[in-house]
Amino acid sequence: MAAINALLTLTTPGAGLAIDTRPLASLKARAGADPEAAAREAAKQFEALFMNELVKSMRASVPASDLDNAGSQLGTEMLDKQFASQLTGMKGGLSEAILKQLERQMGLTPGPIPSTASANTTAAPISARPQETRIPQTGAAGFVQQHTAAARAAEAQTGIPAAFMISQSALETGWGRKEIKHADGSPSFNLFGIKAGPNWKGPVAEITTTEYINGKPQKVVAKFRAYGSYAESFQDYARLMKDSPRYAKVVENAASAQGFAQGLQRAGYATDPAYAEKLGKVINTTLRLQRLMA
Repeated sequence: MAAINALLTLTTPGAGLAIDTRPLASLKARAGADPEAAAREAAKQFEALFMNELVKSMRASVPASDLDNAGSQLGTEMLDKQFASQLTGMKGGLSEAILKQLERQMGLTPGPIPSTASANTTAAPISARPQETRIPQTGAAGFVQQHTAAARAAEAQTGIPAAFMISQSALETGWGRKEIKHADGSPSFNLFGIKAGPNWKGPVAEITTTEYINGKPQKVVAKFRAYGSYAESFQDYARLMKDSPRYAKVVENAASAQGFAQGLQRAGYATDPAYAEKLGKVINTTLRLQRLMA
């Protein structure tokens, strides 16, 4: 009913939209008896209003002719209404998108169900020596606990210490609090910020991210790989480190935190000029948390 009222408001005198409101008043009367049909009709009316204004705007941009008179203007208006009518109700058009939104607002459909998965499931401070684990270490410790098994499996494939990989995923996702998500809010399970290049055949998540271009941070839109689980993210990262010649030196020098962090930066894993320094600090935090939880 609220959607129908909004449509009537748009068509009142002074609202800037000229349309016969009598069918809309009838639509409002039918809304209680058949809300689904009313929603469909309201969606069509919304689209008709939009298309009518669109055609009028396009017509207004055309310079007037010296031959214009009341008769020609009336004919033009009738033609424009015909154009707007033909553009309304097309399959895949605006009315379908409006209908879905109206149905959710009216409670006719539940809408998308948000995923409950999270890269950091920490709900409260960990029980292991909480007096020495402060914010943000409580959430960080939970992140370490959550991904240790997957990181150890990746360590077996690459030889890179699990703590180093956990740290890199923590840096890329803000300890799991800023992970890459799809447009509907569901997780991509991408913990390492691996982009979807031309050879990637799997699903992707497209987001706005920060890249350093000539040393200056800039916002860009990029496509990232998407997985079915966080464990898959670690597996794909392990394949990338193991199989890509670009990161061969990273694997060779992964015995030390400094060698691992600097190797990633030299290989161009990230454009942030301070990436190695930031990763080194996160690795120190991860190692300290692991000692606390031992």
